[in-house]
Amino acid sequence: MRELEERILKDGRVLPGEVLKVDGFLNHQVDPDLMFAMGTEFAHLFQDAGVTKILTVESSGIAPAVMAGLAMHVPVVFARKHKSVTLIDDLYTAEVYSYTKKTSNHISIAKKFLQADDQVLLIDDFLANGQAVQGMFEICDKAHVKIAGVGIVIEKVFQTGHQLIADRGVRLESLAQITSFDGDRVHFASEGHPGLS
Repeated sequence: MRELEERILKDGRVLPGEVLKVDGFLNHQVDPDLMFAMGTEFAHLFQDAGVTKILTVESSGIAPAVMAGLAMHVPVVFARKHKSVTLIDDLYTAEVYSYTKKTSNHISIAKKFLQADDQVLLIDDFLANGQAVQGMFEICDKAHVKIAGVGIVIEKVFQTGHQLIADRGVRLESLAQITSFDGDRVHFASEGHPGLS
């Protein structure tokens, strides 16, 4: 998605440890127009996948997931990272490790929001090592729902998450694929740079 790549180049910042900071439009301040364009693109990519529900993890996956849900006219469910007094039992849970925050979180979804006949599209802001997606896979397995696909806003294809999804045999669509941060610059697969396997 060219519009997203251009925005990453304009406003993104490469930090040490192969971290891309995009807090100006994606995961702190949110650009609604860009989110709507991304949601529309996810809806186009997965229009024939029979999606009945979208699943994401709070908080950075919520904006693109909601816009995809709006475009597809399906509900969006987000896994919570923190327990709430209203979210106490009848839960599907999984443990997710965050490499950027260096912490583990238990994510939870109320069982009533995932039914066995659902076909679920997983959406997240980043795919690096695949821990959030793995947690969502675990919840989907516990709920016995079919995974229609995984939609990622920004994928770092040189890390292990891509292979984790491929090994599972699940369709993956990423709106921007980063092949490297060589020279402290973002290089995209669309540029024909090596690194995409």
